[in-house]
Amino acid sequence: MAAHREVDEAEIERLVETIVEGIRAKDLETLRRLYATDVVSFDVEPPLQHVGIEAKMANWTKAFTFFRDVDYELRDLTLTVGDDVAFGHAFGRLSGTLENGTATKGMWVRATFCFRKTDDHWVVAHDQVSVPFDVASGRAAADLEP
Repeated sequence: MAAHREVDEAEIERLVETIVEGIRAKDLETLRRLYATDVVSFDVEPPLQHVGIEAKMANWTKAFTFFRDVDYELRDLTLTVGDDVAFGHAFGRLSGTLENGTATKGMWVRATFCFRKTDDHWVVAHDQVSVPFDVASGRAAADLEP
């Protein structure tokens, strides 16, 4: 059973690497294949939730329109893998050159991924991205680094 978990964990790690590559390439079709059709996403971009693959892809499309070229960095990915569900968390940073030519280093966010195994294939069933904030001021703490 441990060997099976190692195989699943390696597959999920490749899936996450492919997400990073898909973001860097602004490749919506690659990203589309990595998410469940009924994915629920809690992203930093309103509304409070994006439900379904079309909403998720629309959110990525909107994000990509701001960038001439984009980079995505993921740090400290930790996974917990079960038989047909798994979850992970990490820190992520979207950066690059904006369409107006301005380079941006982006900000670090907290990312949580929930995976579901269907027909021996792992997909992202839920993701959440959050930005810490100062409760007293109500402002995002966008300058934090892992």
